[in-house]
Amino acid sequence: MRRSWVVLAAATMVAATACSGQGNDGRGEIAAPPSDPAKVSGEITVLTNRTDQIADGTLKKYAAEFRKEYPRVKVKFEGLTDYEGETKIRMNTDNYGDVLLIPNSLSVKQYPTFFASLGKSDDLSAKFDYTDHATVDGQVYGLAGIGVANGFVYNKTVWARAGITKWPTTPEEFVADLESIKSKTGATPYYTNYKDGWPLTNWTNAVGSPTCDPDAYDKLATTGKPWSRGSDLYTIDKLLYTIVDDKLAEADPTTTNWEDSKARIATGKIASMWLGSWAISQMQAAAKAAGKDPGDIGFMPFPAQKNGKFCSVLRPDYQYAVNVHSPRKAAARAWIDWYITKSGQAAAEGSLSSVKGAPLPGTLEAFADNDVTMIPQHQRNLAEVNSIDKASEIGITAQDYRQKLVDVARGAAGGDMDSYFDELNGKWSEARQTVG
Repeated sequence: MRRSWVVLAAATMVAATACSGQGNDGRGEIAAPPSDPAKVSGEITVLTNRTDQIADGTLKKYAAEFRKEYPRVKVKFEGLTDYEGETKIRMNTDNYGDVLLIPNSLSVKQYPTFFASLGKSDDLSAKFDYTDHATVDGQVYGLAGIGVANGFVYNKTVWARAGITKWPTTPEEFVADLESIKSKTGATPYYTNYKDGWPLTNWTNAVGSPTCDPDAYDKLATTGKPWSRGSDLYTIDKLLYTIVDDKLAEADPTTTNWEDSKARIATGKIASMWLGSWAISQMQAAAKAAGKDPGDIGFMPFPAQKNGKFCSVLRPDYQYAVNVHSPRKAAARAWIDWYITKSGQAAAEGSLSSVKGAPLPGTLEAFADNDVTMIPQHQRNLAEVNSIDKASEIGITAQDYRQKLVDVARGAAGGDMDSYFDELNGKWSEARQTVG
């Protein structure tokens, strides 16, 4: 499983932690890079969502390579199928591994409570991208394993059979292309992965693409009605709604299966899915396993252009952190630095390295060839956006509100797109006033 996102009631978790006597203000806790590998020792536990890489031995191989440099450190992996849900429970105690992926729905303000500082932002931002996504008061609490471009993973052969030879440049053109796929190929034009839920959250990562604005996410902090016509969230969610409303997605979204979807897109039974670029190599591997050409798997940007060019948002995947309670912080930090900078895992998976200056992977060659503009998704106002989002009870980085959007579109919930957007705008506007 790649990742699983659920709503995390951050305030509840903090309250539970306080009541249990656990938790700690980690501002004084530093997990500094070790200067001498020979002096670092201990067994560390790394919590991971990559249960597939535990099963196929990939992580075991990385640990063996790591131990050549740090012979006195043993790395043990604990795979969590429902990573977000299980980690949320574990973080009510001190026992949530030595190294872990920062849960996506955890408020950035809480990072110092649960994680040790990895160093000053000024220092780490010179070497790594995306450090602003995990910085509190000038201290960095997480480093991204990889960077992610966002777009549609698609089966090029299926799209070609439908007579489509160019990427759609507008949402309307994209929908028309899905109509052609439905009528000419028999493949499911779009697959929501509704049941697993977390793939629906990836649509938020398109914020910035329609307007080609790296500050679009930050502007949510000062926007009263984000689902107003012309805004990124309106454009993004209208496209998803229209796809489902026009019956261009799977017939019963409650029966979707993430792992199964890999083989289905690889073999042409599914035409497209909105995901991060990390998914390309997984779909290509599924194609190879099914005896199909991995080259059938392509990646296209969100169907919108600014000044004649597509824009794709770059943002971090899960960020690695050190448990503030870990007694083996030096070993934990050693693993994070080695894994990100020396393991070769980003290149092996066709992903963007988070190390500054790293070249684009081959999986994004089409983006380079078609002059797609890669923009960062700035999150300087992340704390403010998180506060408004929490007060609104919408959860723009969680799955629930888009599952309801799909339910409204397919007739399983009342209302229509306009009424639902009005509801979301009302909640956001009221929350902004409450937060102040």
